[in-house]
Formats: sequence, structure tokens, C-alpha cells
Amino acid sequence: MVDSYEPARQRNGFASRSAMETPHATSIPFNRPHSSEHELDYLAEAIGQGRTAGDGPFTRRASQLLKELTGAGCVLLTTSCTDALEMSAVLLDIQPGDEVIMPSFTFMSAANAFVLRGGVPVFVDCRADTLNLDERLVEGAITARTRAIVVVHYGGVGCEMEAITGLAERYGLALIEDNAHGLGGSYRGRPLGSFGCMATQSFHETKNIQCGEGGALLVNDTELLARAEVIREKGTDRSRFFRGQVDKYRWIDVGSSYLLSDVLAALLTSQLESFDKIQARRQAIWHRYHGELADWAAENGVSQPMVPDGCMQPAHLYYLLLPDMRNRQALIGHLAEEGVQATFHYQPLHTAPAGVRYGRVAAGGCPVSEQIAERLIRLPLFAGLAEMDVARVIEAVRAFEVS
Repeated sequence: MVDSYEPARQRNGFASRSAMETPHATSIPFNRPHSSEHELDYLAEAIGQGRTAGDGPFTRRASQLLKELTGAGCVLLTTSCTDALEMSAVLLDIQPGDEVIMPSFTFMSAANAFVLRGGVPVFVDCRADTLNLDERLVEGAITARTRAIVVVHYGGVGCEMEAITGLAERYGLALIEDNAHGLGGSYRGRPLGSFGCMATQSFHETKNIQCGEGGALLVNDTELLARAEVIREKGTDRSRFFRGQVDKYRWIDVGSSYLLSDVLAALLTSQLESFDKIQARRQAIWHRYHGELADWAAENGVSQPMVPDGCMQPAHLYYLLLPDMRNRQALIGHLAEEGVQATFHYQPLHTAPAGVRYGRVAAGGCPVSEQIAERLIRLPLFAGLAEMDVARVIEAVRAFEVS
């Protein structure tokens, strides 16, 4: 399959040249979706089998591969990670006014999922070292209305799950892992996605394993499984009907249409079968960046990713933290001139218009999230990135001097 990718322009008010507009004949995009070995064969098979809707043969194959990879109790493929998060809110029966603790430095889907049910996201600051939810601030954000804690493993580096699971158990709170970055990562030898009562995965084209658009809900609490199937099937017991457990299916609960097409599941199956190969290449790039930029980073007051002992990160992204926004923007512009597309990342949810309207900020605010958002830059990282292009990125970064 031939890859094609049109680099996205910088958003949120920070304009920069597209890599297609640089003076270089060959540009390096921020991301290019990986094409795995059997994609075309599996896609043809999925279309030819005469059944392209969800929960077909490839859905079952992909789900089993994910279950083996994550150690999850059950895997339900969904149309996106966003939908999986929305399912988790329905499963927890979030009511108006219920509070859900989460990091401010994350994607808005984590907050939207609970706001749609009338819930109130409570934004907690991130750690300055891992950029993960600061577990030391979580207990202070818990109130009588708190129902759940959502953790996000930024860059696939595990949050401090021992402390967070302890808090969840002590206060009787549900724990949900937004594991969009973390497939293949682990914390103290245990796969990310296996700690919470539920976890969510993303298979968007920007992820290590992708099918264009897709996701999964990992259900680790067996008491939630039966209802999760119903919610995913438009509030019906259709799954039980197809298993021959009932003679007809009916509308029995709230729900929506969250099933991933079996055509996309075919693409996902091929990707998952190539998981080790994809990961090996991404890890090689990540570690080359980390090693060959270390001296430059130290000389220029730039921070590199920190992976604590006991954490295995899956090389989802590689970032640098510049001293300030001015230098961050200057580096993005410098790289664009060299034909390299780099980008920033999340804007804190607690400062966003919808975050102000629907959520609240934990005591002390989120000053770390605010300054991290202004300083962070992500470098190109995808399995198809050639060695010569990795060298070009490194050379271009090293040519930049922080002022």
C-alpha cells in the first residue's frame, strides 16, 4: 500500500509553514500512517466475505490480539477512543453534578465524555517530569461528589498507578485509563490499560497501531461487561441474540452505535500482527533522538522526556521542552525552513472556553500544565521514518541555538 500524508498546519493561533511549502524538495512530515504487511489482502477478504458491519471475523481476531497484548478482561472495538470514553461515562451512570478528576494537560475527549452526561471535570495539574497527572494533588481534589479518576499515560509513560489505585480504592472511586498513547507500555511489569475498571485505546492514524479511525474499550471489571455490550449495540441485547442466548433482541437500555466496521477491523488486525516490527522501529528512532540530542539539550537548557524506573514507554511520541514559548516557536519555524514538520501539543483544558464553562480547577490551579503547553515541541516519529531522515531531524535540531 502506498502511503500518502498531507501535513496538518499548526493550529490554535500558531501559524507555520506546511512542510509542503518549505524550500526543500523532500520534506519530513510529522506523521505518516504505517502500512503493514497483509492490509490489502485482509481488506479484500473483509469486503469479499459479504459482511462488512461490526463484530465480524476480523473484529474477533483484532479483539483477541488486543486482549493478549493488554491483559484486559474483555476488548470491545469502537469507532474511536472518544466513543470508548463516552461508553465509560454511560457505564458509570454519571449524573448531572457528578465530578470526575482528570489532568488538564490532555485531549478534550476525556472531558467531553463526562460533560455530555452532565458531569463536571475537575482539572488537576500535571507533573513537571513525566507530564502525567500529579498523583500528589489528586486527594486534595476529591469531594463528596467525586465519582471517578481518569488517568492519561502521556507519551505512553505510565502514571504513578500504585498511588492512584490506592486512592481510588480508599475513596471508592472508579478508575479509568485513557491509554490512547500507551499501547505496549507497562508500569512495574504490568501492561498499561490493565489497572482501571475500564481503559480506552485509540487507533487514529497518528497512533502506533492505526486503522484510520478506531478505538477500543477494555473492560477489566466483569460486572460491567454485560451492560457494556448493550450500550455498544444501541442499547439492545443484539450481541446475546447473535450468540443464540435470546430468541430476539430488544431495546433494553441507553446506548448508541459504537461498533467498528469489520473492514477497519481487518486493517487493525494486520497492524496488530505487525506490532513487534512497528514497535522495534519506533523504539530505535526514539532512542536515537534521546541519545544524539542529549548534549545539545543540556547545552541549551532543553528538557528531554523522563521515563521513571519501572516504566516501559512504547515510543508513541518524542518531545522536547524549550525554555519558553518564544524559543519553542522559533524552533518550529527553524525546522520548517529545514523541511521538518514539528508541532506543539495539548492546550490546557482548564483555560479552554468549554473547560471554563463546564469544569472546575482543583485548588492551586494548573501552573505546570500552562507552562508545559507553551514550551513543548514534538518531533517526527513514525515507523516509516528513514534513517537518513532521522539524521536530518537531529541535524536540524542541533543547528538551533536557544537565545
